[in-house]
Amino acid sequence: MSAAIGSLVSYGSDSDSENEPESNTGAEKVELVTPDATAHLKPLQSGKTMTLAVLNSAPEVAVKEAVLTGTHLDPSLKEVTYNPTFETMFAPEFGPMNPFKSQQMAAPRNMLSGYAEPAHLNDFMFEQQRRTFSTYGYALDPSVDTHHSASNTYIGAVEEAEKNKGLTVFESGPKKTEKRKKVKGGDAEEIDNFLGPWAKYADEKDVAKPSEDEQKELDEITAKRQKKGRNEEEAPAEEKTILHVKDMYDYQGRSYLHVPQDVGINLRSAEAPDKCYLPKKQIHVWSGHTKGVSGIRLFPNSGHLLLSCSMDCHSKAVRDICFNNTGTKFLSAGYDRYLKLWDSETGQCISRFTNRKVPYCVKFNPDEDKQNLFVAGMSDKKIVQWDIRSGEVVQEYDRHLGAVNTITFVDENRRFVSTSDDKSLRVWEWDIPVDFKYIAEPSMHSMPAVTLSPNGKWLACQSMDNQILIFGAQNRFRLNKKKVFKGHMVAGYACQVDFSPDMSYVVSGDADGKLNIWDWKTTKLYHRIKAHDKVCISALWHPHETSKVITCGWDGQIKLWD
Repeated sequence: MSAAIGSLVSYGSDSDSENEPESNTGAEKVELVTPDATAHLKPLQSGKTMTLAVLNSAPEVAVKEAVLTGTHLDPSLKEVTYNPTFETMFAPEFGPMNPFKSQQMAAPRNMLSGYAEPAHLNDFMFEQQRRTFSTYGYALDPSVDTHHSASNTYIGAVEEAEKNKGLTVFESGPKKTEKRKKVKGGDAEEIDNFLGPWAKYADEKDVAKPSEDEQKELDEITAKRQKKGRNEEEAPAEEKTILHVKDMYDYQGRSYLHVPQDVGINLRSAEAPDKCYLPKKQIHVWSGHTKGVSGIRLFPNSGHLLLSCSMDCHSKAVRDICFNNTGTKFLSAGYDRYLKLWDSETGQCISRFTNRKVPYCVKFNPDEDKQNLFVAGMSDKKIVQWDIRSGEVVQEYDRHLGAVNTITFVDENRRFVSTSDDKSLRVWEWDIPVDFKYIAEPSMHSMPAVTLSPNGKWLACQSMDNQILIFGAQNRFRLNKKKVFKGHMVAGYACQVDFSPDMSYVVSGDADGKLNIWDWKTTKLYHRIKAHDKVCISALWHPHETSKVITCGWDGQIKLWD
């Protein structure tokens, strides 16, 4: 322990002796005394005490003046926040030079493709030169400073620029000095002779006479139009009727319109069956048509007869058909632009109606006191109302923006609903040519087939986005979002929809020739039957049968399923 204390004292005295002047050599030296092991038990002695010198243990480092202590300035900086000296700004870069850099790579640049000098060009000047170049094919040379050059330099179509004297799109050409003179209008006091600002120009020609070549072309066009008009105004094709049964009347003198009573069910009953079931198999085929069938209708109330229309007639196809309330007459709408009234028993054409447009749908007014009136949806966006007694148009409903596809009577026949190619649904009061309800949403599609439910509360609309939509048919005609029937493909085809008599099922054909049957409550697709080789355009559920469904298709066949 004494040796360690001695070495510390000697180290401190040596360190101090190097830095302190020689005048301190006469200071008192501490005597080295062997410590007594019992010193802490003895009282302190008065007199001399031991003092420790201050130790400096940091080593002495020499400063090398050859090392540069200036601030390094990054050459890629564009702004500095202090004022650097000239030597700092132009000092060489640290590190060795890259020997593999080419002259182009070593050149200073502030963008990927080189060095762009700052320049100012306001937005208007840039847009003016851009539009001038796109319109006339020339613009000012951007590499030439126009403020310091005496003449403008152009790029692009230089000859065009010299011809137009460098006009831009925002500068107009030379102004016309001479204005067209008008005929003097007279005095304002003379009312008959005063022309005022409505006076004609002095050099204005009232009649422009066509040249010889133009006159020849006009004569040819006129002759074609007259010929076409004569063809259109020709009389309709002659109708003919063929009876396919042996006798028109039975032994009691009754025609086939008489409702049979020996078929196992009461066809004259007004009540619907209590419970309906799914049809499972085909039991009969009617194959009289040679081309596609476009529609079928059952005889009113009894349903013991079936009326069909097709595309196999000798002139133009039949688009739609409709019975009157008793079934003794029916209307047909064809692409020959005629609506024809027929006698159901004899097959004779009673009368014809036309407004030179193609009828797309036709409906008798179901009221007993209005059986002489019918409405037809036309290709010229109108719904036309005819009186079969006079053969004249008595009303026109002109509000749709596209061809009218369907007409359906609702609310005890006081109103009717129409759909159109304009993707809207309109509700009309009878004999009032202004729609009181207009339904059109951006998400709606055209609905070319509409059917009223047996209870009269719902409208089933075949939408062109491959689903059947249900609208209320009583007050507000709102869309029932909970009743949407999907799973079939009908886009582009007006496939008719129908209900089962007890409102348990919804049936529809589709583009694949299949008969689709949904549950009304759950909207679940219950059954699919391959019914036709081509489009199954219509499906009807017999109003008195529990499971009999009639379908027709573009393969020319009509089938009965049970």
